[in-house]
Amino acid sequence: MKLLKISIALSIIALSALMVQPASGASDNVGVRQISARSEERGTNLDVTVWYPAQSGGTSVTLGESPFVTGTSAMRDSPISEGRFPLILLSHGAGLAGYAQAVSWIATPLAKAGFVVAAPNHPGNGGPGRSAAETMKLWLRPRDITETLNAVEKDAFFREHIDNDETGILGLSAGGNTVLSIAGARMDPKRLAAYCDTDALNASLCEWVRQSGVDLHTMDLRPASRDNEDKRIRFAMAIDPAPVDIFDFKTFSQISIPVEIVNLAQPGKIPVTADASEIAKAIPNASYSTIGDASHFSMFAECKPGASDMAEAEKVGDPICSDGGGRTRGEIHAQLIDMTIDAFTHALKTSR
Repeated sequence: MKLLKISIALSIIALSALMVQPASGASDNVGVRQISARSEERGTNLDVTVWYPAQSGGTSVTLGESPFVTGTSAMRDSPISEGRFPLILLSHGAGLAGYAQAVSWIATPLAKAGFVVAAPNHPGNGGPGRSAAETMKLWLRPRDITETLNAVEKDAFFREHIDNDETGILGLSAGGNTVLSIAGARMDPKRLAAYCDTDALNASLCEWVRQSGVDLHTMDLRPASRDNEDKRIRFAMAIDPAPVDIFDFKTFSQISIPVEIVNLAQPGKIPVTADASEIAKAIPNASYSTIGDASHFSMFAECKPGASDMAEAEKVGDPICSDGGGRTRGEIHAQLIDMTIDAFTHALKTSR
């Protein structure tokens, strides 16, 4: 996997949504609302986007549209549907899709299927304020998720509509690393310090880290080994988690919740920093699958016509509109959405 080279002009890329058949408890309308979650560790408030089953009303908005990708429609501040819903915490990746609304393409159909979905912006991981040093402080991300869960549980708009006993987490790319951490795996500071000693693991990311003047060996990485497990979370799903090679491998056996992992390429072609096949074997209650005609870039939105040429002209440096060949990105998204809805419905809804 290559993580994408960044220019401020390109850092607002977002993902697109696909419509799916609503599941039991679903709503025809999807609402979206912004809340804040206080992070004492970061010394700031986290911006959190929440998608939810909604009644009619609100203001129509399009989330995440850019010159490169299509956006996703939702109704801002519409009334929430009656009832209580399982909660899915959602962790975005880093780079061009490094902000919460970049995961709208998968959050929107989850809300349509009857889930409340809350995604914080992980500070420094995307947008004009993107920072190599902050991006590599991977241990801060799971704490962002915990603070987001705290905020949603206390929020006056949502607290009477959340089933507090049915909480899961979904992560894409760097968000998948966050998922494994909050499920109970621990990072190894020595592995993290050595991550960019060569370009063998992630040439694109490590080139940016070096160009930014960041030396991982001189950073205080001791907090990376801490326990970030949040026992309120009952199920975890990671799509192309990366980096997976900075964990203390033996800690995967300590994960007690069910975990579903999906890699986006054929076995043997999955980049080492995202290959979670052996990790899945080490987790006691894990399932593992691949989508052979997808690529890491399949987690981006459907590109607009001409977006590939535009990205090349803007020197993005990575084929953001390329998949694994065969099906379209929309078809791959439809499969991922179906897999995700099925997984969270089985894990969270069937026990209600």
